[in-house]
Amino acid sequence: MLKWLIRVCIVEGLEWFQTVGAESAMRLGRNAMQRDDGKNAMTTRRNKNRGYQQLIVWQDATEYYRLTCETFRGWSDEFNRVSSQQFSCVGSVHRNIAEGYCRRSIKEYIQCLYISLSSLGESVSALQVYAGSQKIRELQFEQLDALAYKIENGMLKLVEELEEKRDRGEWQDHLVLKESNDVYSTAEPPSSITY
Repeated sequence: MLKWLIRVCIVEGLEWFQTVGAESAMRLGRNAMQRDDGKNAMTTRRNKNRGYQQLIVWQDATEYYRLTCETFRGWSDEFNRVSSQQFSCVGSVHRNIAEGYCRRSIKEYIQCLYISLSSLGESVSALQVYAGSQKIRELQFEQLDALAYKIENGMLKLVEELEEKRDRGEWQDHLVLKESNDVYSTAEPPSSITY
């Protein structure tokens, strides 16, 4: 989000940022990232490597991170390390889903999903402790815990299906690359090159 905001400030000009103010800019930035159909605007560029963005578990994991940021923003300095650890483990969930998907090897993909599940478990454990010590409100806990539960079940199902696919030998471990000159807007290369 911050990188996006900085990019907007550079493109739109520093005067815009100063006029609107940091808090308003963040609010505008969050709203600008939502498309009319409710999908995240960050997913408009598509290719095989970005296919993870279509996974519901990845989309839910990014929402889980956003809600975690809302919940833990503004904690006092004495709890800075605690909130920082929560941001880290929750951020690891969506990042490991994406990394595993991009690895293309089913073994690595499944391993990354298990790492993601571990990070999710770590975050839920922390949520339970924070709720028990009344550092977060019950409504915040319920919202985050329900979403984490949905993600856990979705990821467990995804792992199960991937393992079945692996066992049946239905997984392609590599991308078939076919470079197109149309992508680069260049003419066909010469049939022979002399040096």
